[in-house]
Amino acid sequence: VQLQASGGGLVQAGGSLRLSCAASGRTLSNYIMGWFRQAPGKEREFVAAIWWSGSSTYYADSVKGRFTISRDNAKNTVYLQMNSLRPEDTAVYYCAVNRRGIWPMLSRSYDYWGQGTLVTVSS
Repeated sequence: VQLQASGGGLVQAGGSLRLSCAASGRTLSNYIMGWFRQAPGKEREFVAAIWWSGSSTYYADSVKGRFTISRDNAKNTVYLQMNSLRPEDTAVYYCAVNRRGIWPMLSRSYDYWGQGTLVTVSS
């Protein structure tokens, strides 16, 4: 599975961005998809995850109410809509595939990772 994340960029605080993660090589319709982020000097942290049916989602407390994860299985693509962005959201954002369907908030549960896309939020 190859994952290509896109949509990052520079935005002012309070603004919005939508990240996309397109997959190739295998259909993602049976897997959990997740977004993680890593800020400079910090460990990678969980952001959001969505079940294969799209019926269940999980969010980190820090983004709950501001970010929305969604997926389009027909397009093999996962999205992360980010609203009300804050400077502390600045990070490289990674999408990932969780084939085992367990522990969606743990990075070690994910088998494939995209290359990351940089989000910079200015104050």
